[in-house]
Amino acid sequence: MPLTIRMTNLLIVLAVVAMMAVALYMEHAMGLEPCPLCVSQRIFVILVGVWALLAFLHHPGRIGRGIYAGLGVLSAVAGGAVSSRQLWLQSLPASEVPACGPGVDYILDTFPLLDALRVMLTGDGNCAEVAWSLFGISIPGWTLIGFILLGLAHLWQALRRR
Repeated sequence: MPLTIRMTNLLIVLAVVAMMAVALYMEHAMGLEPCPLCVSQRIFVILVGVWALLAFLHHPGRIGRGIYAGLGVLSAVAGGAVSSRQLWLQSLPASEVPACGPGVDYILDTFPLLDALRVMLTGDGNCAEVAWSLFGISIPGWTLIGFILLGLAHLWQALRRR
């Protein structure tokens, strides 16, 4: 059975659901508190999935498929940039790590929206901590791999023929 455009969109949605399930498991079962960059990455993961879900439900023609896929690629690239920023912070020597800031809840409750977004997208010292890794790759590294795969899937959706 060939992998149709609609089924590929469903697979993207299921991959996003799996990524979010892992993130929520790590937060609630393993007790890993997400930093501002982690929360930002979650938002972009969800956004990548939203475009695929809308494309799955709408089942558009070639132009609409290109729009949904293009938005999915842009969301994956933006999320990958946030993941890369966190990987860069994690690679810094301890003396160069920025100071730790307040938690995400406090940021969203007290800062004006644009300031909160700036903090959420640039990160702080909390984002430099490597709390978990698998095969030597930390959480943002795995998330970056996920963004690359999701972005490639959306790109394939845009370029393939029916």
